Amino acid sequence: MALQAAGRRSLVDTVVDALRSQLTAGEWPVGSRIPTEHALAEQLQVGRNTVREAVRVLVHAGMLRSRQGEGTFVVSTTDPGDIMRGVQRADIRDVLELRIALEAEAARLAALRHEPADLERMRAALDAQAELADAEGQPASGSLELYADHDVAFHRAVVEAAHNTALTATYGWFSSSVREALVGYLGDRAMPKVAHGDHVAVLEAIAAGDPEAAARSIRDVLEKPKQAVESLLAGH
Repeated sequence: MALQAAGRRSLVDTVVDALRSQLTAGEWPVGSRIPTEHALAEQLQVGRNTVREAVRVLVHAGMLRSRQGEGTFVVSTTDPGDIMRGVQRADIRDVLELRIALEAEAARLAALRHEPADLERMRAALDAQAELADAEGQPASGSLELYADHDVAFHRAVVEAAHNTALTATYGWFSSSVREALVGYLGDRAMPKVAHGDHVAVLEAIAAGDPEAAARSIRDVLEKPKQAVESLLAGH
């Protein structure tokens, strides 16, 4: 199977696509070793360096894992990029439901595992957000997007305080969708206002080391907009 491309970078991309297709088709099952660089280079009729770069991309994507002296093995036949593109296409209710699932557990773990620096990041985000609020506690004129950035920073700090690498990575992939949904939410007058005190309650529960209160508090923060969205959808 000869692959043609205009330039080296394009050729690497083409090899990545070819290998990804073979992985998602199940040609090499999870746990199996993929063919050697030499074999793949012959199969695709490209140089071994091109194969090496393409494999590196798929290792970084979480589909392959290289073991020194043993070869490269299949970790997943699902492309994480497809999953994240699905998340990005989700509506605001879907995003809020996923946030509740992730953040409630993150807050619970954060209450048990947080460090002083984690609490400092949460406070800094809330303080910065409060400085952008108007008299009603909502984003002041012209500050909506920056206000949203500080809100996302607070929630990311909560997740990071759980000190769970997989949870942090998952939320990191998801955070752009969180921000997009939040900007839309803040700009919609039909949505309930963001309550600064509710966010403070999350911080206080985590600081107090109370996992159940922390999970409950973050659910309170996110359930209000979810219920508002469901009411609007029911009205249609």
